Amino acid sequence: MTSDRLAPEPPATLSLREKIAQLIFVRIGSNMPPVRRVEQDEERVAKLLEESPFGGVLLFNGGDETKLVLERLQQRMSIPLLVASDIERGVGQQVKGFTLFPHAMAFDKLGTGGVRAVEDFARALAVESREVGIHIAFGPVADVSTNPANPIINTRAFSDSTARAAELTRAYVTAGEAAGLRTTAKHFPGHGSTDRDSHDSLPIANRSTAELSACELVPFQAAIDAGCPLVMTAHVGFPALDASGVPATLSPIILIDLLRKQMGFDGVVCSDSLLMAGVRALFENEEDMSLAVLNAGVDLLLDLAEPVRVVDHLCQCVESGQLKTSRVDEGFARVWALKQSVFASPPASNLTATSDRIQIGKLAKLVAAEAIELFRGGPPALPLVPEKSLAAILLKPFETAIEPAEQPLADELRKRFRNVAYAQLGPRSEAPTYEAAADLARGADQLLLAIIVRPAAWHSFGLRPQQKELIHRLLGLYPSATLASLGVPHALDDFPEAATCICTYSDVPVSQQALVEFLLQEGKAAVG
Repeated sequence: MTSDRLAPEPPATLSLREKIAQLIFVRIGSNMPPVRRVEQDEERVAKLLEESPFGGVLLFNGGDETKLVLERLQQRMSIPLLVASDIERGVGQQVKGFTLFPHAMAFDKLGTGGVRAVEDFARALAVESREVGIHIAFGPVADVSTNPANPIINTRAFSDSTARAAELTRAYVTAGEAAGLRTTAKHFPGHGSTDRDSHDSLPIANRSTAELSACELVPFQAAIDAGCPLVMTAHVGFPALDASGVPATLSPIILIDLLRKQMGFDGVVCSDSLLMAGVRALFENEEDMSLAVLNAGVDLLLDLAEPVRVVDHLCQCVESGQLKTSRVDEGFARVWALKQSVFASPPASNLTATSDRIQIGKLAKLVAAEAIELFRGGPPALPLVPEKSLAAILLKPFETAIEPAEQPLADELRKRFRNVAYAQLGPRSEAPTYEAAADLARGADQLLLAIIVRPAAWHSFGLRPQQKELIHRLLGLYPSATLASLGVPHALDDFPEAATCICTYSDVPVSQQALVEFLLQEGKAAVG
């Protein structure tokens, strides 16, 4: 696509309907059932774009043909599409074959090197995004992880420290924007203190105005000051800010009075997914929901089930006086300015990260390795001995529709240990499978218990009762066992009897690889 495809001013002939369509991004691909690859969804999205010239697409579950699909869709459009994606953990989170990084909290564990690592990550993200055709990253997560039991933010946030979250958020935005990536601070005004998932309910953040000002708002202000062009709303209620209890996505008090007037944000306010129950469940239909969201001050509506129907309805709302033309023009002007920043300005070329996939992969491995933390433990439990037999039992409370049947940990252990017996217990494992796993432990010289407890949309958080019961039983029988959390450190608190506890802060493949290396090598240095 050439940079001159977008004129400085929108065409004078642009209709009201076309302007409203520019305020909506439609999904292409899906990681959730029914799973669809980007290339499988091309025809459906192409038909949608023929019916309405939507402003952009939300990309999920891409593969080898993703770049070509996006190029073909762009060729259909008189106004180029913005392509956005939820790539908090790198382009590999949504496009197969690209780099997948650990969760954001891993960067915090790098200490003084964390800022540089985040900057390098943002640059690498810009390089790989541009290679695919993605313009907008729905990141950074600017929430402060103040509640360790938070089921949806947690390790997706940079830190539980306000100052550190602000520092790393600022680093991400500054480096990413300089490299040509458009960044999105989320989830405003802060989802980190909640104890419910806004995908399936409406959480309430019971924080005072003073607490919000001193904690939650600080990283968002840092992002705004660094030039972040998008802010994503939280489907969370904040009674201290808006006594009506409506989620921030529906609150002019939060989005206009606070975000725009007090905090000085003049960019695009986008919603979180409008399929989420935190806002969707409050309305009988998504047409009424979309009107309320737009009137509250949101400029960009994301992830509607029936976007063409919503465009038609919003046009009718203008005719009936329920939606002001000035509100449409205001949102459209911001979206157009965002498109100008993408299509009329070439990206910076002085990147310290390189498009060489190997170098970016090394960065991901470095972050994973340096993030590992030993909470409890010492000789003789670590290091593990590759010549001795090892039983490894991995327990996970949920399985996504696109993950492999066996976690990468299994293969990494088999590469490094002479004799490995591996068992994986998921949400559908039955009693005989649990007993078979316990039998593996009885015959081994060494025992590794690995748990995956991490935030994930529309999935349970925390181990299931039978999984906890098995871990307690095995720790009682084998006190020298090593317990590793491939996710949140809070999960280790359930097992005070564990003598050796490790946290990787993520379950991505590089974190699982780093765990094995730590058990064999770094563990020696950590406990020596």
